[in-house]
Amino acid sequence: MIYKKLVPSSLLGRSLIIVFIPIITLVILTSLVFYQTSWNIISKRLTQSVVADINVIVKLIDQDLKNKAIILAKEDFKMNVDYKENMNLNSLSFKTERGILSKRLRQSLEMLDLPFLYNVSDLNRGVTIALQLNNDLLIINVDKDRLFSGSAFVFLLWMLFASLILLILAYYFMKGQIRPLKRLAIIAETFGRGLDAPELKGSGSLEIRQTTNAFNQMRTRIKRFLQQRTDMLAGVSHDLRTPLTRMKLQLSLMKDDAAKKELENDIKEMTAMLNSYVSFVKGETTETIENIKLNDLIRKICLSNKSEKIKITDTYNQNVDTSGRPLQLKRAIQNIIDNSKRYSSKIHIELNSNEEECSISVSDNGPGIPEKNYEDVFKPFFTLDPSRNKLKGESGLGMTIARDIIRSHGGDIKLSKSTMGGLKTKIDLPL
Repeated sequence: MIYKKLVPSSLLGRSLIIVFIPIITLVILTSLVFYQTSWNIISKRLTQSVVADINVIVKLIDQDLKNKAIILAKEDFKMNVDYKENMNLNSLSFKTERGILSKRLRQSLEMLDLPFLYNVSDLNRGVTIALQLNNDLLIINVDKDRLFSGSAFVFLLWMLFASLILLILAYYFMKGQIRPLKRLAIIAETFGRGLDAPELKGSGSLEIRQTTNAFNQMRTRIKRFLQQRTDMLAGVSHDLRTPLTRMKLQLSLMKDDAAKKELENDIKEMTAMLNSYVSFVKGETTETIENIKLNDLIRKICLSNKSEKIKITDTYNQNVDTSGRPLQLKRAIQNIIDNSKRYSSKIHIELNSNEEECSISVSDNGPGIPEKNYEDVFKPFFTLDPSRNKLKGESGLGMTIARDIIRSHGGDIKLSKSTMGGLKTKIDLPL
C-alpha cells in the first residue's frame, strides 16, 4: 500500500509526523486567514491613503498650482509627479497584475471618477498610476513603502520562527523518549542471540520504565532457569555416568559372546545420548564470539565428511564473513549433514550471501520428508515414519540442537524439497 510506503518505519519518524503535521497545518491555515483578512484590510487602508493624497494633487493642478502639487507630492507624499500635455492613456502600455494590492488600488482609484491606468508589475520601482486630466496625463510614481506594511511580514516571520523552534524542541524531546526503547531493543536482540546482556536502568516515560523492568525480570528468570537446567542435568549426568562405568567394568570381565556385544552397544548408545543431552542443555555458551570465514568452515566440514559411500560437493559464489561461535556453527552444520548422510548418498552444500544476510543450503538425494512434518523434525526425540527410522546411536536431538544454535546467532533454519529429490535444509544467518 502507498500509505505504508510513505509512513516512516521507525517510531521516531512516526512520532514526529504526529507532531509536525498539526503544527504545519496550523501555520498554513493561519497564513491563509491572515492573507485573506489582515493583509486585505491593510492593503485597503494603504491604497485609500495613497489615493487621498493623489486627490489633493489633482485638485491643486485644477487650481493651476501644478508646481506646488509637484513639490508637495515629492516632499510630503513620497511621490514623483510627471505632467504630460496633449497625451492620453492609449499611448501607455501598462500591465495590470492580479492580487489583493491590484484589486484594492483599482477600487480606490475608481473613487476619483477619472480615467486611469496603473502598473504594479515592478514593485521594486514602485507603483505607477496614470490619470487622464482632460487632454493631459498625470503620471504618478508611488514609493512601494506607501503600499506595503512591514508589520504583516514580521508577523509571518515570527510565526514561522516560533513554529521552527517548536519543531526542533519536539524533535529532541521525542528523540530523548525513543532512546531508551532503542537501548532496550539492542539489549533484547543481544540476549536473544545467546549473549550475556547487562541489566537495563529504567529511564524515559512511565510506560518505557515499566517495559524495561519487565524485561529485566524476564532476563533474570530466564538466566535462573538456564542455570537450574544446566545444574540439574550436570547432576543427572554425574549420577548416570557412575553406574555406566560400573557396567563397563563388569562387561570387561564377561566372556565375549553375542549378549556381551549387544550390551556394549547399548552402553555406547546410552553414553552418546547422554553427551548429546548435556551439550544441548549447556548450549556451549562459554565459547566466545569471533569472526568466522564461512567458506573455510564449510570446506573443512566437507573434507572431514567425504567418503567412498557418500559424495559431498560444495559451491561458493563469494567469500562470506560473519561473527559467531565457530564450534557451535560447525556443530549445527555437522548435525544437518549427519542427518542427510543417514538417508542419502549424495549431498550438496551451497553458500550464498547478500548485503544483509547469508544462507547455507544442504541438499540431499534421500527419500525426503513430508511437508507436514517439517516442523516436527526440530522437536526433541521426534521419530519419523519407517522411511527414516532412527538409527542406533542417534540421540534425536541433532536438528533440535542445530536450530537452537542458529537461532542463538540471530538466524533460522527452514526445510524444503531438494532439487536432488530429497530434503533441502537452509540456514539463514545475519551478516
